[in-house]
Amino acid sequence: MSKHTAEVIIIGGGVNGCAAAYYLAKAGMKDVIVLEGSPSIGHGGSSRNGGGVRQSGRDVRELPYAMYAVQNMWPTLSEELGVDVEYYQKGNLRLGKTDAHMEKLKNLAANANSLGLDMKIIDGKEVKEICPYLSDEIIGASWCPTDGHANPMLTTLAYYKRATELGVNFFTDAKVVALEKVKGKLRKVILESGEVFEADKVILAAGYESRFIARTVGIDVPMTKYFEEALVTEVQPHMFDIMLGVASADFYGHQSQHGSFVFGSDSGLEETTDMGLDELRTSPLTVSAGCRAIMGYIPMLADAKIVRTWGGWLDLCYDGVPVISEVDEVPGLILACGFTGHGFGTAPAVGLMLSQMALGEETVVDISSLRYDRFKAVR
Repeated sequence: MSKHTAEVIIIGGGVNGCAAAYYLAKAGMKDVIVLEGSPSIGHGGSSRNGGGVRQSGRDVRELPYAMYAVQNMWPTLSEELGVDVEYYQKGNLRLGKTDAHMEKLKNLAANANSLGLDMKIIDGKEVKEICPYLSDEIIGASWCPTDGHANPMLTTLAYYKRATELGVNFFTDAKVVALEKVKGKLRKVILESGEVFEADKVILAAGYESRFIARTVGIDVPMTKYFEEALVTEVQPHMFDIMLGVASADFYGHQSQHGSFVFGSDSGLEETTDMGLDELRTSPLTVSAGCRAIMGYIPMLADAKIVRTWGGWLDLCYDGVPVISEVDEVPGLILACGFTGHGFGTAPAVGLMLSQMALGEETVVDISSLRYDRFKAVR
C-alpha cells in the first residue's frame, strides 16, 4: 500500500510543484508527496508555453523574484539538475511598430529600471543590429540583455527527476477535489477516488483548478481561465538565440536549439471558447492570427511550415500577478496559483520560496504584495 501521509503535500505536478518538491527534498525533508490530477507530469501550462525566461515586461511585484531566478538559479540549473534544460541568456527584444507601442514599452522600462533591471529602449536601427532578420517596419523595442529562454518540458521533467531521486513520492491520476481541516488546521487532502492523504503543510499549485480546491476550505482566489496556444515550425536555418516579444502581445517566442521556432500567440477571441477544462482543442482562428503577426515581424518565416499546434489552460489572476501566500484562516495551506501565463521563467525562484515557506523560513525576496488577501471588492 502506498504511503498516504507526509510532512508536505504538493497539489499539482507542474513546474512550480516539481520545483518546490525538489527544493524541499534538497533541504532534507524526507516525506514529500506530489499529487498530479492528470496522467502525466507537466501536463498543464508547464508543457504548453514558449519557454520565456524574462524579467522585462513584468509587474513590479513579481520582478524581484524573476531577477533572483535569473541572477542566481537559471545559469547553473542544468548542472544542478543533471539535465540540459536548454537555457540561453541572449537577451529579449520586445518590438514596437507604432508610437503607442513605444509608449507602452517606455513605461515598462521605467518600472524595470526603478528596481535595478538593465532594460533600455532602442530605435529601429539598433533593433536590426541585434537581429537583422526582423521587419523594417519596426521603429523600436525594449532590450533586456539578461533575459533568455529555456525548454519548459525538459525543465519540468528535470525537477521531477531530481525530486524523485531524492525520495519525493509522485502520484499521477490523483485528482484532488477537497481539503479538510482537523482541529483548526489543514490536514486532509481528498481525492476524487475517495482516497485521503494527510500532511502538516499543503502547497496548492494546481493552476486554475486551485480555485475550486481552495474554495472547499473557504478561500477564493479571483481567477479566470484562458486557453493559450503555441505552434512550432519546421527546422529553419539558424537566425538568432534571443527571445522575442511584441508590445501588442500578439505573439512571443524563440528559435529552439535544433532550429524550429516555437511561438505562443492568441487571436483575442479565446475568452469565447466553450471548451471545458478537460478539453484541449486548438482553434484555426488563433494559429492563423499568430502566423499573420509573426510574418509581420519576421518576414523570413513567411514560407515556414507549421509542424503542429497545441494549447493549454492558463489561470489568469484578477490583477495580473500570482498568489503566493500562506493563508491565515487555514493554517498549513500555502497557495501558488494565478500565474497568468508567465510562471515558467520564475519557477526556480517560486519553487525555492514555496519550500522556504513550508519550512518556516524567510523567502529569498519579499513577496508580501502577493498575499491571498490583497483583493478588495470594487464598485
